[in-house]
Amino acid sequence: MEIIKKYFPEVSDTQLQQFAHLHEHIMLWNDRINVISRKDTDAFLVNHLLHSLAIARFTSFNNGTKVLDIGTGGGFPGLPLAIMFPEVNFHLVDSIGKKILVVDSFIKDSGLKNATAEQVRAENLKEKYDFVVSRAVTAMPKFIGWTKNKISQHQKNTLKNGIIALKGGDLTEEFAGLSYQITEEPVSQWFDEPFFESKKVIYIPIR
Repeated sequence: MEIIKKYFPEVSDTQLQQFAHLHEHIMLWNDRINVISRKDTDAFLVNHLLHSLAIARFTSFNNGTKVLDIGTGGGFPGLPLAIMFPEVNFHLVDSIGKKILVVDSFIKDSGLKNATAEQVRAENLKEKYDFVVSRAVTAMPKFIGWTKNKISQHQKNTLKNGIIALKGGDLTEEFAGLSYQITEEPVSQWFDEPFFESKKVIYIPIR
């Protein structure tokens, strides 16, 4: 967990233990089902855990904020963010049941009180959230279509409610034609590892 302490020296011992537990949990399950790419297992701390926490470098959520993680897969970015922000409520959803099984198992094993996991398609959700987060789930025009009606109009944070997504590469073509204000922040401004050279945090306020 040295890499977490390097970039987040403020984290508590309890949080470091939870991050370590998450690492062990994913490695254990990955032997049975493909939670993350097999070639990524040795780079888990950078490619999955630290990458998810780029959102925590971009912004901090006020207590009581509701965050939806769409297409969470094995729990990313939702689980690392739930550990980082224990007073923020996270709802992690995916359409693939075996991945939600892994996420739910971690939530129960770790005693994480501020996260829930559910197998459901995003478009079928009825709740409202302050923010929707994701990691390279689908092209942004489609993603906005799934989520724009899930964003609450009630503000709890200085940052306006909306979408915060982790993406990589040249996004010019993907964003062409979108009539939304889009902020792109390079992850390399926060983290030194070569993996982050082309990675970005994308923020889109939804009114």
